Amino acid sequence: MANSRAEAVAALEQRIGHDFRDKALLERALTHASVGEGAPPGAHGPRDNERLEFLGDRILGLLTAERLFRDFPLADEGQLSSTLHALVDKTACARVGEAWGVGAALRLSPGETKTGGRKKAGVIADAVEAILAAVYLDAGLDAARGAFERGWAGDLAAPPPRAATNPKSALQEWAQGRGRPLPTYRIVERTGSDHAPTFTVEVVVEGVEPLTAQGRSRQEAEKAAATALLKREGVI
Repeated sequence: MANSRAEAVAALEQRIGHDFRDKALLERALTHASVGEGAPPGAHGPRDNERLEFLGDRILGLLTAERLFRDFPLADEGQLSSTLHALVDKTACARVGEAWGVGAALRLSPGETKTGGRKKAGVIADAVEAILAAVYLDAGLDAARGAFERGWAGDLAAPPPRAATNPKSALQEWAQGRGRPLPTYRIVERTGSDHAPTFTVEVVVEGVEPLTAQGRSRQEAEKAAATALLKREGVI
């Protein structure tokens, strides 16, 4: 298992296009908070990726805003904002993480591994943000920009449609167009620390199977759930 993970980490470096000088930064970015659970009182468990995720979220926002500002000179603030949100949300980050092979490279507790942590979109998305921060700390903003440009190349080449940038409105219109009541959302679960919570939200539309999704806020989780339902029903 150790050798296979080492191979996954090496492959990840190749995919993001950055050879870390400080390998400890990458290791920290790949360490889930569950690894330190159960440590005896007073002991210093492994440093997890939550602080790097915090920084990486801001770096991702900056790099995305910079790219959209450059590529769409005629777009107004509202259009830029909606597209940015679609490119930096959990769904987008998880998609990048899957392409990078992040799941196989993660450090997880045995319990988190058993519950499928390597395939959880929220876990993978958080690690992607942490990786961007690690690249930035290891080699600066230009290096982080390079990783971003490679990871988000497909999305940047084809900006998401309106249904992706404003999925809740699109889902509402889709439901009303079929004579159904407005979609409803409810929080199923809230996990994680106070400064980095994860919300699991269920969306319900009459006549179709409910669907759940995760996000770092209730609003983000609701958007992710709406997007997932629209995709499942073939709307986008």
